[in-house]
Amino acid sequence: MKPQVLIVGAGPTGLALARSLANHGVQIRIIEKNSGPGTASRALVVHARILEHYQQLGFSDRLVNKGLPMTALTIREGDKDKAKLNFPDLGEGLSPFPYILSFPQDEHEEILVDELKKVGIEVEWNTELTSFSDNGDTVKATLKKDGCLEERTEFNYLCGCDGAHSTVRKGLGIEFPGGTYDQLFFVADVESEAGGAGMENMYMYMDDEGFISYMPVRNEKMKRIIGIVPKELTNYSNMEYKDISSYIERKIGLKTTKVNWFSTYRVHHRVSEQFIKGRIFIAGDAGHIHSPAGGQGMNTGIGDAINLSWKLAAVIKGKADSSILETYESERIAFARILTSTTDKVFQTIVGRHVRGSLLRKVFMPYVVPFLFGFSTAKKKAFKVVSQTEINYRDSKLSNGTAGKIVAGERLPWIETAHSDNFKPLQSFDWQIHIYGQANKDLIEFAQSHSLKVHEFTWEQKMDSVGFQQDALYLIRPDGYVALANKDQNVSALNEYLTKFKIAPFNLN
Repeated sequence: MKPQVLIVGAGPTGLALARSLANHGVQIRIIEKNSGPGTASRALVVHARILEHYQQLGFSDRLVNKGLPMTALTIREGDKDKAKLNFPDLGEGLSPFPYILSFPQDEHEEILVDELKKVGIEVEWNTELTSFSDNGDTVKATLKKDGCLEERTEFNYLCGCDGAHSTVRKGLGIEFPGGTYDQLFFVADVESEAGGAGMENMYMYMDDEGFISYMPVRNEKMKRIIGIVPKELTNYSNMEYKDISSYIERKIGLKTTKVNWFSTYRVHHRVSEQFIKGRIFIAGDAGHIHSPAGGQGMNTGIGDAINLSWKLAAVIKGKADSSILETYESERIAFARILTSTTDKVFQTIVGRHVRGSLLRKVFMPYVVPFLFGFSTAKKKAFKVVSQTEINYRDSKLSNGTAGKIVAGERLPWIETAHSDNFKPLQSFDWQIHIYGQANKDLIEFAQSHSLKVHEFTWEQKMDSVGFQQDALYLIRPDGYVALANKDQNVSALNEYLTKFKIAPFNLN
C-alpha cells in the first residue's frame, strides 16, 4: 500500500510520531539523513506524561525497567551539600509514573526504532529530503539516498521532525523568531573515580560564576555534566574536556577517569510562527527550542507527536473532519510559547548576577525550596508542572463543558480503582466514554449504536477528591484528554459534539 505520511527526521519526535501513526494503521515512511540512531546520551529525562503515552502504546515498561527514577536533588557548593530535596514518588497519586526517569536518549531511540520494526517499519537511514511542494491534494517530495540516488514520490501529508535547522520549516518559509543566550554551555558524559552518594541523586552547583549540574547516567560511575563555560575560557577554539576539567573539579569535586563525550553549544529560545502550512506539519525542535531548564525539550517534541498522530490518523481513516488538524497548531503552539517563556525566566534567574539571581541561589534554593517541599501541595504542584501532566487544551475548539472540577481539555485525572486504574482503557488509543458511577440506559444504547466503548467505574469517595462528579459523562480523546464533560449524561450534547467534528472511533483494538 502506498505510504500516506512522510516523516522527516528519526529523533524521538519523529520516531514517536511514526509509532503512534502505525498504531492506527496509517502507512508511513520515516527518513533520516544520518546513518543510524544517536550514539550520545543527550536528553536524559523522560517525564511522566510521555511514559503515560508510551503505556498507551504498550512499551512504557521497556524504558522504566532500564531507566532510573530520580529521587533527590542536592544543591552543592564545592564538595559541600547546602540543601537536599528528597522527592521519592514526587507525583504519588497523580500518575502511574510518579517520578522523574533518567534514561539516555540514545537508548530511548533504540527502543523506539525496535518498536517500529515490530510493526514492520524500518527507518530509512542516509536518506534526506531535498525538495518538496504542496499541491493541494498531495505533497510531492524528492528524496536523496546515500548522497546520490534520487527518488520522486508523493504523500498525503509531510511531517518535519528534523530539528532546529529544519529543512521542512525553512522550505515552507516559516519564521523562527527568538534569540540566543550569551552564555556558552558545555555538556559531557564522563566516568568518575567513585560512584558518589547515590545513583538516584541529581546535583546542582550554583554561584555568581554560573551553575553546573550533574547526574548519573547508565551506572553509578558515569555522570552527565552540564554547565556554563567560564568567561575566561569562552575564546578557546575547539574546546576539549581537558580545557575545562580543572574548573569542573574545583567547583564540584568530581574527579574524572574517562571522557565519553564532550561538546559546547549555545542555547536558543525560539518558537516557529506556524506549526502547519497546508498539508505540511512541523514538530519537536523544528517548531520550538528553549532553555534546558526542567528537561522539557525532548518530552515536548514527543508530546507534539502524540497530539498530531491521532488527528492525522483520524482524518486519513475518515474518522473525523479535516478541521481537527487545525487544533494541532492551536493546542501545541500555545504550550510551546508558554514553556519557552517560563524556561527563559527560570534560566535567566539562575544565571543572573543581579539581586534576584543572588537571592535565588543563596536563599530560595537552599532554604525556601526544601521548606516548601515539606508540604504535599507544593510537591504535587511541582510534579504537575515538570511532568507535563498539567498541560491542558481548555481553549481548544475540541474542548466542551465542565463536570465536577474537571474542565474539558484537561488531561484525564489518573486514579486507582478497586480492581485496576482508569488509564488501562486508554491503551485502545481510541475515543471512549468514562462514567464514574453508573451509565444510564439511553447513553449505553447511543454508545453501542456509535461503536463507542463505555467504561463504568464503581463510584468511590476518592474520585471526588480528584475532581470527578458522580455519574457525569466524560468523553475521552485518543490521547487521554477530556473532550466533552457533561454532568447530566446528556446524549444530545454528546451527539452534537460527535456530529460537529464527524468523529467516529477507530475500533482497531
